[in-house]
Amino acid sequence: MKYTKIIKWILAVLFVVGVVFSFYGFAVGFESNGNAPVDNILYCAYAFALVTIAAVVFGVVVIGGMNNPKSLLKLLAGLVAIVAVVAVAYVLAPGTPAVGYLGDPVSDGTLKLTDTMLNLTYFLFGGALLALVAGWIIGAIRK
Repeated sequence: MKYTKIIKWILAVLFVVGVVFSFYGFAVGFESNGNAPVDNILYCAYAFALVTIAAVVFGVVVIGGMNNPKSLLKLLAGLVAIVAVVAVAYVLAPGTPAVGYLGDPVSDGTLKLTDTMLNLTYFLFGGALLALVAGWIIGAIRK
């Protein structure tokens, strides 16, 4: 079965939908009608994200599972590792209010989520640096 034709048609449809929503936003004006054009473009972006996630899930889980069932165990182990890193970032997040902030009060959940995202950013940056250094060392040793 040729998946390339399906992918090309899906990408063409998504491109046309994106162009239509973009022209609609520029034609109506992004600040008129209570930001309705901006909302429509955001809905289009949400649809693009859902289509992308569905394609990745279909491609990785279904097709990858049919070609190599043992790859699903590796995928499950990767998902468990990702959940563990996010859980550690969440547990380590203090959720304290910003010092000197004088605006509207922010909920505790929002503060905790913000700190979790900052922790994840730090973890991923550190992991990327560690991977670069390890790659350089392994590359130097193998030569």
